[in-house]
Amino acid sequence: MKDFFEKFKESEIIKKKKEIIMAIKSRGNSYSGKNGKTIISGSETVTFSAQAEKLINEVKENVTEIHKSTGENPEKLIEYIESQGTKVYRIKNADVLLEKIQEHTGFITALEGPKAMYINTLTGRGVGVSSPAMFIISDKNTDYYMLLREFYLWYSMQKGLDGFEYKTQETFKKYMNSKKNPTLNTNKMKYEEMGALKEALKRDNEATDFVMNLVRHKEGGANVLKKMQDGGADI
Repeated sequence: MKDFFEKFKESEIIKKKKEIIMAIKSRGNSYSGKNGKTIISGSETVTFSAQAEKLINEVKENVTEIHKSTGENPEKLIEYIESQGTKVYRIKNADVLLEKIQEHTGFITALEGPKAMYINTLTGRGVGVSSPAMFIISDKNTDYYMLLREFYLWYSMQKGLDGFEYKTQETFKKYMNSKKNPTLNTNKMKYEEMGALKEALKRDNEATDFVMNLVRHKEGGANVLKKMQDGGADI
């Protein structure tokens, strides 16, 4: 739990999420995703999608039930993931190896090009310029709450929520992982791309909020949650 708290209360993460929202809001128009249409105009964002809200609620309810059945045992989550056809790889020094391509341990969306080739080599999948969605975790003890957050993202993708497309995820991860903290430039982005990026940010926040709310009644959880909410990104 400590690892989860320490990572997601970082002010830099919160700052970058806010910058994405402000950059997108600086331009107006609409985006039509798989589950509805989002109108982005000035300071307001309105989403016309009962289907999206239904899926979000289903993800929350289903992951809650799965969580309850695990006894906070990460192996139970791993068993469920693999039972659904998604591979989980345990790799020594996984965090260091993944940092080289701006990825992190946990859920990794489908990749293309050099990054996919790197992942395929790392996991022993052979040579290929594309790789499917998968989990890569350390070969040592796995933090349950960190894995649960990644599980939530994966489950959201499985249910068909927007934001997990390859190009969208690459833009989101490149910006969030940059140590130089560049300003997100939306001038050359199409409205569809901006809308998809906003969906990726929503999925990321939904996963974090879900886990933070689960642990808010545990020791220290409520105080950390309050700090997160006080400085969280406005979506």
